[in-house]
Amino acid sequence: MEHKPLTSIDRLSLNQITTDRWSLREAVEGSVRADIPWIALWRHKVAETGLAESRRLVRDAGLRVSSLCRGGMFPAASVEERRAKIDDNRRAVDEAAELGADVLVLVCGPAPDKDIAGARRMVEEGIAKLAPYAESCGVRLGIEPLHPMYAAERSVINTLAQANAIAEQYSPNQVGVVVDVFHVWWDPELYSQIERARGRILGFHVSDWIVPTPDLLMGRGMMGDGVIDLRRIRHAVEDAGYDGPIEVEIFNQAIWDRPGDEVLSLMKERYLQHC
Repeated sequence: MEHKPLTSIDRLSLNQITTDRWSLREAVEGSVRADIPWIALWRHKVAETGLAESRRLVRDAGLRVSSLCRGGMFPAASVEERRAKIDDNRRAVDEAAELGADVLVLVCGPAPDKDIAGARRMVEEGIAKLAPYAESCGVRLGIEPLHPMYAAERSVINTLAQANAIAEQYSPNQVGVVVDVFHVWWDPELYSQIERARGRILGFHVSDWIVPTPDLLMGRGMMGDGVIDLRRIRHAVEDAGYDGPIEVEIFNQAIWDRPGDEVLSLMKERYLQHC
């Protein structure tokens, strides 16, 4: 595939966590002002606004929803807790369908005890229970592997190889993977695993890895402020068949504290420069 520099923002999506202080309404209105065509929604922001009103705001603004975050968090200590998590995931699927998002991002969850292998089995079992329902609603499940530093708190799925191994058990119309550069840039198998995911990449998220890393959760940088080879990774996911929206997803208090319109302006500039 011939690679060309990004010359427009037609694939750019604001993952609304990047402007965390904004309500959903403010994020929608800010995206319209900035001519950003896509938005990625978070369930807690949707809940604050209300599902029907969130759908109306996005639809009336002419925005497209690249994904809903998040489902997952499957492992739990008891059968009852695991059943409750499946029920919540079904609600997440319903919300994604209502919002017009065909991808529900799965942050798969940590182990409830020291048995990380058992927790990974719980993740597989949870996805197996959820996938048929999601398919019936027209929603695909995107497994997002998280950096190993999050294994104890957020997800026991930590490499793209793990995510691929689970996704390959299903049709690409049911389950795929989400490539977030912050979580996978370090992986020696990254490019072979991206190729392995051909036809199954359901999302591509960008930010940067700041050195020194200021905070494990809140230390993501704006594109160009760190060490990730963003353009090479973009080329790889495109070679693997992905041509969908590119979400900017940044957890960083200093960025959250800036005026949202400034953040979106910088985001657009860096997207074209570095992605």
